[in-house]
Amino acid sequence: MTLARITSAEAVKLRTLPVVTASVLGTIAAAIVLAAAIAASSTVPISAVQVTLATVPFLQIGVILLGVLAVATEYQGSQIRTTLTATPRRLSLLAGKSLAFLVTAIVASGIAIGAGWVTAAITLSVRRLAATSDVDMWPTAGAAVYLVLIGALAFALTVLLRSLIPPLVTMLSLVLIVSPLAGSLTEHARWLPDKAGSLLYLTDTDPVLTAGTGTLILLAWIAAAGIAASATFTLRDG
Repeated sequence: MTLARITSAEAVKLRTLPVVTASVLGTIAAAIVLAAAIAASSTVPISAVQVTLATVPFLQIGVILLGVLAVATEYQGSQIRTTLTATPRRLSLLAGKSLAFLVTAIVASGIAIGAGWVTAAITLSVRRLAATSDVDMWPTAGAAVYLVLIGALAFALTVLLRSLIPPLVTMLSLVLIVSPLAGSLTEHARWLPDKAGSLLYLTDTDPVLTAGTGTLILLAWIAAAGIAASATFTLRDG
């Protein structure tokens, strides 16, 4: 079976999983609700881009969940054995799964960020609080890329751990507890994957790292987890 067919089959599998569909739709819905709430609560002129970027720390929860569920669902019911029987070439299977996830994550993140921006723009326009100065739209693209990459890290970690709860708890603890706490205690927190990756949309907020170097650090975390996951996926039973 070719990589294209494997990817197509895995993409169909993802689309038919109710929990994956719920994660995608939930992330998009959260973007709309959060953008509306933030824009509606503002008392000073603010841009739709600023509102959209403020939703990213919350939206990453949905993409992390998507990355975990894309893998963990097969291990929960041992369907992975059936998949391995149908596609015994494990690296090809993992590549197909990864590509199917990336396509899903790109669509979900892009729509979520876009929907959040539109909602914020409409809400601010109605309230006449939209910032009148020119606003750079590139950070919103960076936000969408960040969401895809943090989801990819969750995906790789789940392949490595072969379960639902440990990778989900690890990733959520990282982005919601460890990283914010470490950021308030030490400057070395900038090397954490989410902190470094956030420079994709929070540009010029770190005295050492840039958007480019921050992205490379996040990619290095993904590569490390991905290499370990590929090795264990290839060598272990089931």
